[in-house]
Amino acid sequence: MKIDTDLPRPVREIEHFEIPMPDGTRLAARIWLPEDADDTPVPAILEYIPYRKNDKTLERDHARAPWIAAQGYAYVRLDIRGSGESEGLMTDEYSPVELQDGCDAIAWIADQTWCDGGVGIVGISWGGFNGLQLAALQPPALKAVVTICSTDDRYADDIHYMGGALLCDHLSWASVMFGINTLPPDPVHVGDRWRDMWHQRLDESGLWLDEWLRHQTRDDFWKHGSVCEDIDAIKIPVYAVSGWADGYCRAVFRLVETLQAPAKGIVGPWSHKYPHLGEPGPAIDWLTEETRWWDHWLKGRDTGIMDEDPLRLFLQDHAEPRGHYKQRAGHWITEPAWPSPNVDRRTFGLGTDGRLGGDAHPDDRRDIASPLWVGAHAGKWCSYAKRGDQPGDQRREDAGSLVFETAPLTEDTHIAGDATVTLTFQVDRPVAQVAARLMDVAPDGAATRVSYGILNLTHRDSHETPEALVPGQTYTAEVEMKHVAQTFRAGHRIRLGLSSCYFPIIWPAPEPVTLTLFPARCALTLPVRTGDLTVADRFDPPRAAEPLEVDYHVEPHSGWSVTEDRDTGRVVVESFDHEGAAHITPHDLLHSADVRERYSTLPYDPLSAEAQVVWVHEMSRGDWSIKSVTDTTLTCDRDAFHIAARLRAWEGDTLVRDLEWTRSIPRHLV
Repeated sequence: MKIDTDLPRPVREIEHFEIPMPDGTRLAARIWLPEDADDTPVPAILEYIPYRKNDKTLERDHARAPWIAAQGYAYVRLDIRGSGESEGLMTDEYSPVELQDGCDAIAWIADQTWCDGGVGIVGISWGGFNGLQLAALQPPALKAVVTICSTDDRYADDIHYMGGALLCDHLSWASVMFGINTLPPDPVHVGDRWRDMWHQRLDESGLWLDEWLRHQTRDDFWKHGSVCEDIDAIKIPVYAVSGWADGYCRAVFRLVETLQAPAKGIVGPWSHKYPHLGEPGPAIDWLTEETRWWDHWLKGRDTGIMDEDPLRLFLQDHAEPRGHYKQRAGHWITEPAWPSPNVDRRTFGLGTDGRLGGDAHPDDRRDIASPLWVGAHAGKWCSYAKRGDQPGDQRREDAGSLVFETAPLTEDTHIAGDATVTLTFQVDRPVAQVAARLMDVAPDGAATRVSYGILNLTHRDSHETPEALVPGQTYTAEVEMKHVAQTFRAGHRIRLGLSSCYFPIIWPAPEPVTLTLFPARCALTLPVRTGDLTVADRFDPPRAAEPLEVDYHVEPHSGWSVTEDRDTGRVVVESFDHEGAAHITPHDLLHSADVRERYSTLPYDPLSAEAQVVWVHEMSRGDWSIKSVTDTTLTCDRDAFHIAARLRAWEGDTLVRDLEWTRSIPRHLV
């Protein structure tokens, strides 16, 4: 990372500023802007998220926001109502109140003396979501969007469900917000109000997992905030960004394809991170690229960015299977449109003998009843570049799957886009699921997962109105895989793996299932990249402003393990992530957070599945300190999901809250 110490314009920082909403609620902002902005107004960039401007995101913001401000922008980092030092309550993601606050904040920013009236919005994850949602509401001052690691579809392509199957990251993400909602505002900024604001959050923020699990189909709950429901409502330019290891790469392609407004997209090898912090690398000089976008749309400068191809992809080369990568080999390519004229869809039949591209008799059948340890080496649905959260060697998963593979390739084969699997099948239970994995098999046999797809087979025709399967009846369904750009080298094999479970990526079906395939009526379709593979212009190495002064009492660290009880066969997947115990020197504030996740199951009993997530947060300054512990467990029986959750909070050594929830929520074909 190149650190720029000589920025083009001097920047001043307003550490805490309260923006009034029409109902009297005040939202807390941190603002960086050129020192002379009151005399020479500049466009503003808004980042609007719940992750606490004063501690959780400050280290990241401090290296990014001043750099952009020095290019002639006011950078406003705004905490959502009920988070950080903002007043009020936050009781769900992307609520109507949140979106109206966003529109009001944009209008307020545009009206300030230091703003020239034009506003852009940027964000990663939550901030990428609500940036698209606010664009669809068309606040007059909002002129352009940068959306990173986000989606246009909250049901089909978010952290909650995949192919109609319940993602275990649904629990993981709910637990993240359960923990964040226990944190108080900083007394330095809100004074004596901090305790009342804190206690209100502890008592009234709610258990979000309870509400989310009550919506198991694509209903109005998920349609709210899904801009794909009316994509033409977005009339301003959008730059969409993601990475192959991120959970949200598919949305980039849909936005470039469907937006009527000007759109650009970029997908790197990265996990859920800003591209200048991108891991797996190569990270890029994203701040310069982002500024080119803002200069074009907010300042009217001809930066050339709209003369370039609208889609840039990192074409990954082979990598040996690992749970974590610092770097991926490959190179950048561009596409003139999406769908691309450079991509041809090529179909491979499934041979009865296991050959991909082989033959099968119409009456041939192949059965699979996967043990529930298939998925233990799948990593997370959304990688955060933590140790172990990407998929390991797939040979272990293949042992419990149906496998089809090509002969060794005679030449390099490249794909770019979404592979699909067409399956004609029968099942012996009314609820069933299938996982499809696409793999790059090296000459030594090591199998690297390239992409995968999931389908709850009761959702084969509709996510809104799923239908139970009739045992013994024949169906045909299509499984969509995540987009990817990948090279399969000559001498390697392409492998397809199919399993009837994929825990803990998805929660198991309520009964053991035998899935019967008719290979003659099944196929894998690959998006083969046949066009020009000329290496696109490389990005410069990443750069940022001077880092925040932070002293880590405990350095960030993480880990991941898979263990098996050789007596019972129970498989346990455990991970931990300590964000670090960081002393933020300018604020004299110590902030610490760590999480432990545990997923376990017996190999042939889906009702034995258990998941637990525990977060511990601590904050202190001088004699003031708080601590919170949130503990959420999810189990099930044949008919319902069961939640047991507990929240404990301390002020100093005094336990001020000990709250518990127990909920049972009927399963609806999940």
